Amino acid sequence: MSSHDSRILVIGAGIAGASVAAHLALRNATTILEMEDRPGYHTTGRSAAVYEPNYGPRSILALTRAGRDFYHSPPDGFAGAPLTAPRPSLFLMPEGQEEAARTFLATAQGIERIGIAEARALHPLLRESYPKACYLDTTTSDIDVDLLHQGYLRMFKARGGRLVCEARATAITYRNGGWTVSTPKGEFTAPIIVNAAGAWADQVAILAGAQPVGLVPKRRSIAVVPPPANCNVMSWPLITDTGETWYCKPSGGKLLVSPADATPVDPHDAYAEDETLAVGIERFQQAVDFEVTHVERNWAGLRTFAPDGEPVCGYDPNCEGFFWLAGQGGYGIQSAPGLSRFAAALIERRPIPDDIADQGLHESDLLPGRFSA
Repeated sequence: MSSHDSRILVIGAGIAGASVAAHLALRNATTILEMEDRPGYHTTGRSAAVYEPNYGPRSILALTRAGRDFYHSPPDGFAGAPLTAPRPSLFLMPEGQEEAARTFLATAQGIERIGIAEARALHPLLRESYPKACYLDTTTSDIDVDLLHQGYLRMFKARGGRLVCEARATAITYRNGGWTVSTPKGEFTAPIIVNAAGAWADQVAILAGAQPVGLVPKRRSIAVVPPPANCNVMSWPLITDTGETWYCKPSGGKLLVSPADATPVDPHDAYAEDETLAVGIERFQQAVDFEVTHVERNWAGLRTFAPDGEPVCGYDPNCEGFFWLAGQGGYGIQSAPGLSRFAAALIERRPIPDDIADQGLHESDLLPGRFSA
């Protein structure tokens, strides 16, 4: 086998590609091809991630809940510090969001309805007049995204995996039972390609001669604002409305405020727009007794969605050896431990792990062929 030959090529070194490659490298010669000069530059590196087992569509709920034990007890040597830190989430139902609250509660587990006084004790800025109902989830945690991502990359390399950066796919061809990916770093061959290219996954598919599934990258923006004077905000919960029109999360002694925007865009190096940030700050200020006087910094990332909002995970029905792992939406970090094991089992044609099956997720649920019917 030459230096550029593998059993499996993974395109994309974000959390999806890194996590599935870490599992695949245990049994297969695996190479990750990353178009940027470092892994996780786009979506993974810009996530304000929370472990929230009540957040997301049906499959994400299953995969996130199946990853709970991993977050609490990762493998020995995976990380030098805890992957999560407890942070409750406070869901607020303002007037007009009754239907959104019913939808949220229909699939939620372990949610407690609390009074406004108790909610204000948890988050002192909360306006008494804003919520008509308050719901507390004490099972949620902050996720150390970099620690998680680097842990998977370290596992991948320890198992003999090879990471090649600045290796954007410029051509992908299939011949004689194998794929060849041309990049500025040379040609790489393997019988199996895993398309974990995030917002660029449809473009990668087109290069390979596969039909795109209709992925839509959507921009999500965040403003970093200073907290009120003499407030230790790090003890506060994440707060959001049940309609998902804004959220605020403490981080590094500051407050991260987002309009929870989901603006369709082309794949690109995303940036936040001032007008969008202003909308999020205004919504936040409607909920709290606090005036945001300035924004210290901001950023934006891309969350990529399939047409039905569920991830795309499985072999392409019309391209031999071409495997999709894309469309995780805004849930890619929290679902990574579960989704990576689910995907690795499908790639290696093994049964999916029992703990994932026990959550009600089946092998056929996320296949890309569902869009070609």
